[in-house]
Amino acid sequence: MAVLIQSILSGVLIGGVYALIGIGLTLIFGVMRVINFAQGELVMVGMYLTFFLFKGFGLDPFLSVVITLPAVFLLGALLQRTLINRVLDALPQNQILLTIGIGLVLSNLAQLLFTSDYKLLSTTYSSSSVAIGSIRLSTPLLYCFLITASITAALYWFLVKTDIGHAIRATAQDRDAAQLMGVNVRNMGVLSFGLGAGLAGAAGALVAPTYYIYPQVGAAFTLKAFVVVVLGGMGSIIGATLGGVLIGTAESVSAAYLGSGWKDVCVYVIFLGVLLLKPSGLLGKSRM
Repeated sequence: MAVLIQSILSGVLIGGVYALIGIGLTLIFGVMRVINFAQGELVMVGMYLTFFLFKGFGLDPFLSVVITLPAVFLLGALLQRTLINRVLDALPQNQILLTIGIGLVLSNLAQLLFTSDYKLLSTTYSSSSVAIGSIRLSTPLLYCFLITASITAALYWFLVKTDIGHAIRATAQDRDAAQLMGVNVRNMGVLSFGLGAGLAGAAGALVAPTYYIYPQVGAAFTLKAFVVVVLGGMGSIIGATLGGVLIGTAESVSAAYLGSGWKDVCVYVIFLGVLLLKPSGLLGKSRM
């Protein structure tokens, strides 16, 4: 029983990070109806930025979120204004190809600048754990979850309580109606893509102490984010949060009882089962 409880709790902790990446992806899709297949590469950018802030300035990875999030936000806003904005009215497959291309450029640029060598960010608490009775939880993952929960709560407050947040949600629900009501939907698109990218960058900073850092690391996160978003319901922030926690828990429990080689298999079996039984996702809404 203790093994099961520990696996579930560990899964919830890492699932919070998956949820953060998925929320960024669903925010972009909800407002712009563009699936960003470069989301994982933005996580990779956040990981590298965190690594060099730590090595160059001694900045703690979790404190570096305050730099990484706005920096990757600006990168996302720049990508939206210069590239994504040009294909908003194009065929969906053209949008997908563009975001895949952006991801390839980012990963290959990272390989050109930093080589393909694996980098490891080691802190004094990287291998430490917190004891709760007979259960031990990873200290970095616990910090990850607490910061992730804070960022998610702040984002939810921003979307629900502020005028700009209302404008973003209105654009997500009905772009044409929002424009008729005076909302600058083009600016909302830039802001939403920047926020989605910023959340990916923040997730990169949070997982940097627990993952190897290399140029192709983003591919795995892109796939996980896509599974999280589809599982929870395309465009639903609450659904993405739920999907991330479920994916993390499924990974952790299956790794504990079946072996680490089976965790991805179990995740995708659950994913396919949900698609077969409820194709719209668990919450089944395509809006904020």
